[in-house]
Amino acid sequence: MIRRENKLSDWLPITKKEMALRGWDSLDVIIISGDAYVDHPSFGAAVIARLVESEGLKVGIIPQPNWKGDLSDFKQLGKPNLFFGVTGGCMDSMVNHYTAAKRRRSNDAYTAGGESGQRPDYATIVYSKILKELYPDVPVLIGGIEASLRRVTHYDYWSDQLKPSILEESEADILVYGMGEQPLRQIIKLVKKGVPMRSLKTIQQTAILQPVEEELPKGVHWNTIDLHSHEECLEDKIKFASNFKHIERESNKQYADRLTQVIGKYRLVINPPYKTMKEKEIDASFDLPYTRLPHPKYNNQGAIPAFDMIKFSINMHRGCFGGCSFCTISAHQGKMIASRSESSILKEIDKVTTMPDFKGYLSDLGGPSANMYKMKGKIQSICDKCVSPSCIHPVVCDNLDSSHKAMTQLYRKVDKHPEIKKAFVSSGIRYDLLVSDYNKSDETKSLHEYMEQVVTRHIPGRLKVAPEHTSDPVLRIMRKPSFKHFHTFKKKFDQINKKHGLKQPLIPYFISSHPGCEMKDMANLALETKEMGFQLEQVQDFTPTPMTVATVIYYTGVHPYTLKPVDTVKDPRKKKDQNKFFFWYKKENQAWIRETLRKSGNSKMAEDLLKYHAKAKRDERDAKANSSSASKNKRGTKSHPPRGKEMKMGQSKASNRRKKRR
Repeated sequence: MIRRENKLSDWLPITKKEMALRGWDSLDVIIISGDAYVDHPSFGAAVIARLVESEGLKVGIIPQPNWKGDLSDFKQLGKPNLFFGVTGGCMDSMVNHYTAAKRRRSNDAYTAGGESGQRPDYATIVYSKILKELYPDVPVLIGGIEASLRRVTHYDYWSDQLKPSILEESEADILVYGMGEQPLRQIIKLVKKGVPMRSLKTIQQTAILQPVEEELPKGVHWNTIDLHSHEECLEDKIKFASNFKHIERESNKQYADRLTQVIGKYRLVINPPYKTMKEKEIDASFDLPYTRLPHPKYNNQGAIPAFDMIKFSINMHRGCFGGCSFCTISAHQGKMIASRSESSILKEIDKVTTMPDFKGYLSDLGGPSANMYKMKGKIQSICDKCVSPSCIHPVVCDNLDSSHKAMTQLYRKVDKHPEIKKAFVSSGIRYDLLVSDYNKSDETKSLHEYMEQVVTRHIPGRLKVAPEHTSDPVLRIMRKPSFKHFHTFKKKFDQINKKHGLKQPLIPYFISSHPGCEMKDMANLALETKEMGFQLEQVQDFTPTPMTVATVIYYTGVHPYTLKPVDTVKDPRKKKDQNKFFFWYKKENQAWIRETLRKSGNSKMAEDLLKYHAKAKRDERDAKANSSSASKNKRGTKSHPPRGKEMKMGQSKASNRRKKRR
């Protein structure tokens, strides 16, 4: 194994000095990003910049510019010959900055040292307006998840108001939504020929603003759907809700319609998306010459947490056909799965093995949902006509090829790689695809083989899955399967563990305060998961993010597909109360839970939820004994290394029993 030392010029330039190393005195394109510059295919700014480079243009990046004071950071690479590209980063800047309770976060995973405050709120808008002020004659193209999910009138949770398209607020010339490689290649092809950016009005997967009196761009074969205007949405929540069905459907269709919306004196025009990337196209994006490392400028500034999390991971595909009501993946990456070739994935693994500090362990072989690789429609023409937001809700589509065979084969090939000791699957797995009672596919054998392979070879200590709730009415709004299928999955998971002598915990994720969720639903969730042996840790309060069904319900009080009312908790105190039920085992919550359930006539439930088991007493006694023993060792008795499976990784037996219970 040969590890190559990188030169500064291996990264794309972020200073004039680095431009000089390449012999450049100007740039064609400059990317402004809210994230630190990590030259890795999981970081959007790097992907776009490398794509621009691959088209023969000179490109540089200005990461996390200071938006205050003299704005010198925005001038440090000069004026680009063609255009500026702006992204707020890998996360919406408001999700990055604030919790569901609207408290300011103390760190930023996409900044060196995890330091917060290195990007503004609504970063895409702020950056774009600054560029328009400094360089009014240079086109500004905005993209990334923040621009993508705010491309049309949307509810902004943090300001508690309905906002117009980010194009209107940012003053940018053109918006690229979704994963931007396909539209960007077409834009570059045309601007290289001298076509002005302002005349690019019919590029797929882009949005523009034009004066209301101006005719819609011609020369295309698209049908056009006129959405209710921004002003109508401000006056009538039902009209805003009714827009969403069209927005979601057209973002997921293979042959979509054009959307338009009037915003004051302008008309927003959203052109249909490109069809799902073919294997050759997505391979080309991942095969670009990334260093896979942060820029050397960060060497003495502390680790970039988001990079540390993924630096030894492999992304096998894009897209998700789950269609969960609270999730933005399909709105940005699409419903159809774009899968890489085996050769592209294995080539990237070869590159990972040469990285500094690599010890033989891949942290993840995954994607948005780990087990959707290579899945697609059996008959593509059926998919081409489909308008459903999900391929697996309320039932698994008969046309979905849900075979897990390709993944199992790939995992086995990775296992045989001479430099790989262990390859983990850390991305969340769609457990419902592995339950034959729910996924009534003819691929039962492939489902079992995949699960056996994952459980025995690829779990990093524990397996993450996301049932999200236990209440069937809430789960229907979430577009998730009944919780009874999670019981079936857990039983199967436990059986495989027992068969192979393993003691790996299952870690379920849950959400409180989701539209449709009431206090009684949370109480039932607490009791049912307790009876299954869980003490929940991986939980969160629902955060309304732009362009999701759940957010539309939260704001309007109705479901956008039926326009029927859905009860939703909005009061911060009540949201916090729902969240307390996750932590019924914490003493500070128990008196409140007992009193709340008593008042609602559920004293028996409170008794069942809070009763103190003899097993818990034994665990507490064992923990105290171990603590006393450890104290004696510290005072002079030499401690011995832990022995046996129950003491692996230095965990006490009591700790293992607690983990098993969870």
